[in-house]
Parts: sequence; C-alpha cells; structure tokens
Amino acid sequence: MPLYKTITPNSQTTVKIWKIEESYDHLMKTLDLKPESLSRVLGMKSELHQRGFLSVRHLLHEFGYTDQDLFYDANGKPHLKDGKHISITHSFTFSGVIVSDNEVGIDIEKQRDKIKVIAKKFVDYEFDYLDKKASDYINKLTVIWGIKESLYKLFATPGMLFREHFLVIPFTISDFQTVCWIDYQGLKKRYNANYLEFEGYTCAYVIE
Repeated sequence: MPLYKTITPNSQTTVKIWKIEESYDHLMKTLDLKPESLSRVLGMKSELHQRGFLSVRHLLHEFGYTDQDLFYDANGKPHLKDGKHISITHSFTFSGVIVSDNEVGIDIEKQRDKIKVIAKKFVDYEFDYLDKKASDYINKLTVIWGIKESLYKLFATPGMLFREHFLVIPFTISDFQTVCWIDYQGLKKRYNANYLEFEGYTCAYVIE
C-alpha cells in the first residue's frame, strides 16, 4: 500500500504515514540507496525492521527527497541537506516522517497492555491526572510515551530522561493536541503536541 495518511498541522509542516504491507523485495527494488544505507539495511536481522527502514525511504520520495538527501549527526538525529527539519519513526506495520521549517519530533507506537508495567519509568507528574481504572488508560499512556519520545528525538541530547525532564499537560484523547514542556539543566521550553490513533496505533508529534 502506498501512502496511508498525510497531515498538514501548519503551513510549514507536513506529516506522512505509510502502512507497510509490501514485501522487502518490493520495497527495495525501486530505491537507490547510499552505500551506508544499503549496508545498514542488509545488516538488520529482522525483516520487519528492514521493511520499516525501506518504507521511510519511500516516504522521503513522497516529500520529493531521496536517500541521498538524508544524513545523521553524531547523536543519531536525522537531517536534510536543504536545511529543513525532519524526524522519522516506524513501529511494526506503520512508519512516519515529519518535515518542517521548525524543529520537530515524531513517534508511532502500537497500543499494548504492557505499557502499564513500564509506566513508572517514563511517567511522573502525569500520574496526578491519569486514572489507572479508566478505559482509556493505555491510550493515554501511549500518547504520553509518544510525545516524550518525540521530544527526545527533537533534542537528541544524551542525558535527557523521559520521567524527569519532559512534562505533558493534561489532555483527553479526543482533544488530539496538548502542550508539553522540556525542563532540563535550566532550559525550560514549551511545545505544541499533536496525536492521533489508527488501527491500534498512536502517532504523536511535537513542533517547536
């Protein structure tokens, strides 16, 4: 399947999501990968990861870019040669790319019960407004994780911790947006966060 969804949160920012239904061979055959990208994908042990990696390159094509336009810095953060900001995600059968004139981060997560077990590792302040008995508890935890993962990708700074340095303001699932904060070593910064749900997955993204 080609493009699954396109979102334009503002005039400077576009999100594109791909549903990964194609085989590895089908995804690979139309791509022109840099040697380091080819080496990376061939070295992946999981075909699921390979297909995720390749689907992101197809999403780049949807934006008008190729694999040659993408590079990574020492912290593993992706960049585009034309100076626009980019963030990348893939989870099981979905991948996503956000491109903007501003700093951005994106994450897609499968909604799973096991997130309740690890909640205390990434939730602190948010427990004040979460209801563990509510029917949407897992959904809300997944949104919080996705927003914090997006913030982490945006900053790509070693030492930042989800639980201690990122805050997500109270929200409802039907709001589709909230506000989040970074509070790290004297830096306090506010971001707009957006999220959506589809086919048992949550996509969250933050924009400076």
